[in-house]
Amino acid sequence: MVRFQRQPPGTALTRSLLLIGGAAAVVAGAAVIAGRGRAGGAAALASGAMLLLGTHRANHGAGGPVDRMLGELLDRAWDAAVLGPIAWVTRSAAPSIAAAALVALSGSFLSSYIRARGAALQYSVEESHVTRGLRYGLVGAGLVADRPAATVWATAILVVLAAVVRTAQVAREERAT
Repeated sequence: MVRFQRQPPGTALTRSLLLIGGAAAVVAGAAVIAGRGRAGGAAALASGAMLLLGTHRANHGAGGPVDRMLGELLDRAWDAAVLGPIAWVTRSAAPSIAAAALVALSGSFLSSYIRARGAALQYSVEESHVTRGLRYGLVGAGLVADRPAATVWATAILVVLAAVVRTAQVAREERAT
């Protein structure tokens, strides 16, 4: 017998924000690959705003576990869809930007893994919307301004620091048990 659970109010809006945000990230990456960095930056900023709003709604009562998981998944997808093309497009002309994009991409994935692993061990490892917002904003603004070098490096530093902080949180929780 199939049972349908009643969804929290606002779930459709939350899920729509998340899915449109994910689609906008793909548009941003395609624009970067096509050489239209400013348009890609605008799409990345719009995508980030929708993902932040959708994830916030999912985590604060306007969504269920599926929406929270979708928010996490689409955050990783944003990194791959936006940072990957930046690394690809700049690999020959500006290898330092490509390196920064790869460091940011890898650091973000590592940070996410540490948080998920800590959560699986039932540790309290927090993810800040501020960190996500800064990541989205820095990369998007750098593309819009046509000066991605400093902002992509700042993003790389931000995500590496986030991974270090989360590792320290897990280690602290481990010592406490």
